[in-house]
Amino acid sequence: MNIDISSIQSIKALKNIIQILATNINNIWYKYSKNVNITKHSKAWWDEDYHKDLNTYHQSRCLEDWKKFKRTVKNTKHTFFNNKINEITNKKYSPWKLMNWVKKHKLPAIKAIKYNGQPCIKLDNL
Repeated sequence: MNIDISSIQSIKALKNIIQILATNINNIWYKYSKNVNITKHSKAWWDEDYHKDLNTYHQSRCLEDWKKFKRTVKNTKHTFFNNKINEITNKKYSPWKLMNWVKKHKLPAIKAIKYNGQPCIKLDNL
């Protein structure tokens, strides 16, 4: 993509060079861009650090960059979801409002009947 700018002698020549540059930029844009559709399944926690670390890994394919990317994902998710939980609990909602957001889960029976780290297998233990 070499554009000869040494022969700009008139406004018409300048406009031609600008048109060539605009065409090249447009072609590059459509070659490397992609459409992003935001849906209800999109990652709301995605941020610029995540994107930057992912691009760094894609360029280097280095194990250390992959580990840094995974740490960024973990920290970003942790921060996002802690903020979301704080937002729900600090708006004068009851803790049960969180249940609609995180969905209800049944505890496995083994976890539901432990006391001080010991399983309560017999009625005497309860």
